[in-house]
Amino acid sequence: MFELVIDTDFAAAHNLREYKGQCENLHGHNWKVQVVLKAEKLDHLGMVIDFREAKKLIGDVTKKFDHTYLNELANFKVENPTTENISKTIYKELTDAMPAGIKVEKVTTWESDRCGAVYFE
Repeated sequence: MFELVIDTDFAAAHNLREYKGQCENLHGHNWKVQVVLKAEKLDHLGMVIDFREAKKLIGDVTKKFDHTYLNELANFKVENPTTENISKTIYKELTDAMPAGIKVEKVTTWESDRCGAVYFE
């Protein structure tokens, strides 16, 4: 079994509806995202997937969040844009985009250096 680990980031604002605390107010984060991809086999070059291709696929998902107000995005009109839900959304969208034989193992999203959330199935 092989795993690739790819880190990226984006900046965005959000507020947590019905939170009853400071995070109910509009605020922003410089989010860090770590994606772990998994495969049983390597291609003819000895790779799970070319890092350039993997970074492009991940970037296609995360660029939708960059410099936005997350609450206005379709995914978060009803569901709160929590770190947990951001990880889940990235995971689901990447799973749909991955070539056959490559699984999104998990997505970790960090809203600060000390607080993050992991989503996997």
